[in-house]
Amino acid sequence: MIFNSSRALELLRLSTGNPHAVFRESQEEAIRFLVEGRGRLLVVQKTGWGKSLVYFIATKMLRETPPLARANGPAILVSPLLALMRNQIQAAERIGVRALTINSENEDEWDRIERTIRHDEVDILLISPERLANERFRTQVLARIASNVSLLVIDEAHCISDWGHDFRPHYRLLERIAKALPQNVCLLATTATANDRVVDDLANVLGPNLQIQRGDLNRPSLKLQTIYLPAPVDRLAWLAEHVQQLSGSGIIYTLTIRDAVQVADWLKSRGLNVEAYTSETGDRRPELEQALLENRVKALVATTALGMGYDKPDLAFVIHYQTPGSVVHYYQQVGRAGRAIHAAYGVLLSGEEEKDINDYFIESAFPTRPEVETVVSALENSPDGLSVNDIMARINLTKGRIQKTLDLLSLESPAPVLKLGTRWQLTAAKLSEGFWQRANRLTELRRAEQKQMQDYVRLRSGHMEFLIRALDGNVENLTQPNLPDLSSAPDQLMVREALQFLRRVNLPIEPRLTWPVGGMPVHAVKGKIAPSHQAAPGKALCTWRGAGWGELVRKDKFAVGRFDENLLLACERLIREWNPTVEWVTCIPSLRHPDLVPDFARRLAERLGLPFEVALVKTGDRPEQKTMANSILQARNIDGALAIANGPIPSGPVLLVDDMVDSRWTITVASWLLRSNGSGKVFPFALALT
Repeated sequence: MIFNSSRALELLRLSTGNPHAVFRESQEEAIRFLVEGRGRLLVVQKTGWGKSLVYFIATKMLRETPPLARANGPAILVSPLLALMRNQIQAAERIGVRALTINSENEDEWDRIERTIRHDEVDILLISPERLANERFRTQVLARIASNVSLLVIDEAHCISDWGHDFRPHYRLLERIAKALPQNVCLLATTATANDRVVDDLANVLGPNLQIQRGDLNRPSLKLQTIYLPAPVDRLAWLAEHVQQLSGSGIIYTLTIRDAVQVADWLKSRGLNVEAYTSETGDRRPELEQALLENRVKALVATTALGMGYDKPDLAFVIHYQTPGSVVHYYQQVGRAGRAIHAAYGVLLSGEEEKDINDYFIESAFPTRPEVETVVSALENSPDGLSVNDIMARINLTKGRIQKTLDLLSLESPAPVLKLGTRWQLTAAKLSEGFWQRANRLTELRRAEQKQMQDYVRLRSGHMEFLIRALDGNVENLTQPNLPDLSSAPDQLMVREALQFLRRVNLPIEPRLTWPVGGMPVHAVKGKIAPSHQAAPGKALCTWRGAGWGELVRKDKFAVGRFDENLLLACERLIREWNPTVEWVTCIPSLRHPDLVPDFARRLAERLGLPFEVALVKTGDRPEQKTMANSILQARNIDGALAIANGPIPSGPVLLVDDMVDSRWTITVASWLLRSNGSGKVFPFALALT
């Protein structure tokens, strides 16, 4: 197809809304490459350069042939995040590109979208890499358009590479698809974060004859700074003081969902208009993305759920509450800021808990040999296959570990396991030693990346140079905006208020509504738990070892052997503010610590002016719940382990006290027993959630 330069410029100006816009260096060349059908192209350009414009303008030009004469079918865009897809669909629509997505959150629209594709009324189809493993998608959608696809776009292509910072297992399917594509089908891979090692890997995976375009990584609009504040209270205080003072709106990144919610709640308590944005935000995510785009919130406190590709050109600051696991993660996230403004802050706060969090991410990235052997052994003993729930009932692994093991094994070639419907079965193939070599190599790489980020944290200057060198970029002629350093010392009055906030925060204990798969054989119950026998919604004072009270709970349980008077006062205050209608108090019994919780529950009952009754007893010794890795085994472990004590049960509503809540099965069974034996509503209360 002949490339029309003036039409490409017209589409650029339409897309940006700027009648005077011109292409950035190499943008037009990349579009020309695709429109003229020259082959395969890898574009490595910094965030904000306009990689999405390349594939949307190219798609529009490829699809502008009248339908009756059209030879070019739709483009397929593989994109890793729903937030990114929503952003991309809006960008496509600005230049008249008809974009649709098939993903896990719009299943009720699949039939309509598939009809639209069959009628050739879609210009670009956005999918996640996981969709490529879906049998329905492969047979009902992909097979019908595969011979006519005009362009395959792989966004965030570093995810394909073993060496990429955010390896997504299902991206490996793209390697097979890329190698099976006819040579005349154009392929575009884009990323902002590929060092030499990743680029070389992508050239091998996406070849043959992959052309590579690499741009400048410098971000002259970003003022970078690192501040070490080990304790969460210090970082909360710093945020409350500085976020209000910063101009514009921004993103505050945390490593965990719990921290995102906690930081957002704290800043809200200080009068700041912020919201938490995580994988658990659900249907509100599009609304929150739009609110940030329109500056209707000061900041989103986000996990990586709001990460790659989210495009707000005037984002004025990105602050990290903890240190990410790699330079590439950090460059990707901090690069959200300052895309279309002259100056923006990128501040990295570093805390003592981040090493444990990042260690967990590294150690859980791949299954261990014993985990693989355990899963394979379960399948060997079940020729007809097993569902994930079936496997959970047989082996002591979490649902997540089982699912990860199965997913990774199924993506090997040849694959030792395959999925038929809802059941997994073994194949004749054996897992190659290459799997373990790759896992070991990547684990060592992640450790090196983690150390590299700790080196970055200690910098006093030269932050951008450090990042660009780590990404194998050119460090000549670096500049930064004329912005002052932000103060690194939190206000001590604000620190005290942050500590009080953490000690006032409490956590919900949600009641379980159904028994585990397969039921509880000893108690002879299964299915839904009758509402009259469920626990009521409960409360916990803190998280185990968390900021606020969590560390004191741990120390008192294992080092002191009796819970502190300050914990007692905090629990009394929480319960009085919560104000459940209760008439008596009881507790969960323990054979390992027989006096710990009863002593605390008695003291708490006394302060509340309520009678304490021993209503439950242990029937025998069982393994600790924390040694049971998944919900089904946790439930079976408590099945028959509790019984009603001798004597009548008071008929009024009761406060059920425990020190820690993990799986919630202990309080579920205890509540069911109490309700079955005549008590009123059961309100669970715990010192800590694990």
